[in-house]
Amino acid sequence: MPSSQDTATQTLPQLLITPGFADYRLIDCGEGRKLERFGKLLVDRPEPQAMGLRLKPEAWDKADAVFLGMNAEDEGSDGRWKFAGRPVETFPVSYRDVAFHGRFTPFRHLGFFPEQAPHWDYMIEALQSLKQTSALKRPARVLNLFGYTGVASLLAAKHGAQVTHVDASKKSIGFARENQALAGLADAPIRWIVDDAMKFTAREQRRGSKYDIVLLDPPKYGRGPGGEVWDLFRDLPKMLDLCRAVLSDQPAFVIVTAYAIRASFVAVHELTREVFNDLGGDITSGELVVSEEGSGRLLSTSLYSRWSAA
Repeated sequence: MPSSQDTATQTLPQLLITPGFADYRLIDCGEGRKLERFGKLLVDRPEPQAMGLRLKPEAWDKADAVFLGMNAEDEGSDGRWKFAGRPVETFPVSYRDVAFHGRFTPFRHLGFFPEQAPHWDYMIEALQSLKQTSALKRPARVLNLFGYTGVASLLAAKHGAQVTHVDASKKSIGFARENQALAGLADAPIRWIVDDAMKFTAREQRRGSKYDIVLLDPPKYGRGPGGEVWDLFRDLPKMLDLCRAVLSDQPAFVIVTAYAIRASFVAVHELTREVFNDLGGDITSGELVVSEEGSGRLLSTSLYSRWSAA
């Protein structure tokens, strides 16, 4: 592990707020649930951090889809969707001119995380800056670990990056490929890889592969395609060490996001600082939050930490 000498500046706590975008709004939240608009669909699903009162009780009766049958604290348990009309599996979404599918999954999630929009924006601005300054004299290389259905990978590729996207779920990679076709990015330089993120990154280190940007959005618990067991509290330190080892000699940033864990963002911040501090730059940590339409109430969704060179 790198030296713990303090060379990076620190910015914390920092809230990254998603006020919503054309295809997404947080309409209301409270009593352990949230009401969101995705395109034309109004969706009611569990949210353990929505502890306040509902401000628009009449709006909830108009939901097109309601998620039932699971404990919102248990990310691994199945539930079911109840639809007001004809059941649907997917729905169209777009962000910054990249189209993809939203999906009704048995785990209350919808195929993407709209609160990640500030990370996407940061990445796009960094890629544009690298291109304008010709700092790399080649396309930026992005490693997206635990990449899910590929929204960040598609946005990176659209803005000129060469992307390596890794997820343990063959089904998620299949959805990501569908999103690639929907986005009109079939020829984009993206490697879609079904693998255990830890094992893949360790092999990349041995091969001498290098990346300018690393994104990782690990679950609390998970399994790799070969039965590998992921435990965030046990494995994140080693995972970050591997990410540090595969950074190029002109790295731009590393972002780690953690959902549904009983921890402070300070814990993730200190771990990130321990691993990347000797590179200088800045380490910014805090929470991803969504701003409720109308009231401006903030709903926290996850913790994050970002090391950046500038």
